[in-house]
Amino acid sequence: MEELLTGLRAAGEPTRLRLLAILARSELTVTELTQILRQSQPRVSRHLKLMCEAGLLDRFREGSWVFYRRAHAGAGARLAGLLTGLIPASDPTIARDLERLEAVRAGRAERAAEFFRANAEQWNRIRSLYVSEAEVEAALLDLGARHKIGTLVDLGTGTGRILELVGPQAETGIGIDLSPEMLGFARAHLEQNGIEHCSVRQGDLYDLPLQDETADLVTLHQVLHYLDDPAAAVVEAARVLKPGGRLLIADFAPHDLDFLREEQAHRRLGFAQDEVKSWLAQAGLDLKDVRELPPGGGETAKLTVVIYAADKPGAGAAEKRHAGEKQLLGVQG
Repeated sequence: MEELLTGLRAAGEPTRLRLLAILARSELTVTELTQILRQSQPRVSRHLKLMCEAGLLDRFREGSWVFYRRAHAGAGARLAGLLTGLIPASDPTIARDLERLEAVRAGRAERAAEFFRANAEQWNRIRSLYVSEAEVEAALLDLGARHKIGTLVDLGTGTGRILELVGPQAETGIGIDLSPEMLGFARAHLEQNGIEHCSVRQGDLYDLPLQDETADLVTLHQVLHYLDDPAAAVVEAARVLKPGGRLLIADFAPHDLDFLREEQAHRRLGFAQDEVKSWLAQAGLDLKDVRELPPGGGETAKLTVVIYAADKPGAGAAEKRHAGEKQLLGVQG
């Protein structure tokens, strides 16, 4: 009761209801919210602080910026969802807020487009080296999204393409990336495509801003070859998987294209299957499938993509293994 009353008190003010209506549709900074609400930054910040303390909003830092979004877990999130559904979008004040929100989104989209134009040539050059992205994505969907997913976590999310691809099969999705520029692009891309149940966060792949056993599906799509310690990233991915959850890794087989290291900051020139399998085993995951996608036609196509699907043992399997270990110890004793 006290938690419910705290949430109701925190939401029971016109500006805070406006904030709920806005932040249910997008994640925004204080500066962006002041542009929409036409209120001072100190006042907006006070409202946000109260709502965060009541669990109605999530607050997360991205470099020197701080973003806010309607909470996605807990009692406060459930209350925020109920209240948001009761706020009439036809209300004149809310309607003006949403018009200004679209203007903020349009500005984001333009900045994202500029970033894409500046980098499109190098991205397209890499794509030309391996099988079509459509084939890779079809295999990822087949291995990871045949059925409805609870929580999707995409590590090294980049442009947010995996969230866009798999998101429709998930109840909620979170993309993690270290680059503010890529996060800005992904955020605008998701908003343009109406994928409001997925969001992005800045985070270190070796120390994810997520609790243990929170994800049903974790993806690492063309990420490991950028990392100094890919094995540690696999262990961290396994940590956030729920028992019975699945990890999907898509990366290159070994190759000798040195220019990718020099020009594109690739740390590793692909991975042998035995190496990746050993990481999965060390992380306590059971390998279920491996698919090789050799390069298509053309003289420049030289990279093979390999996709690994590994599951975290369910609670029943873990208990059975633990019982077996105890029995073995008893026999040895």
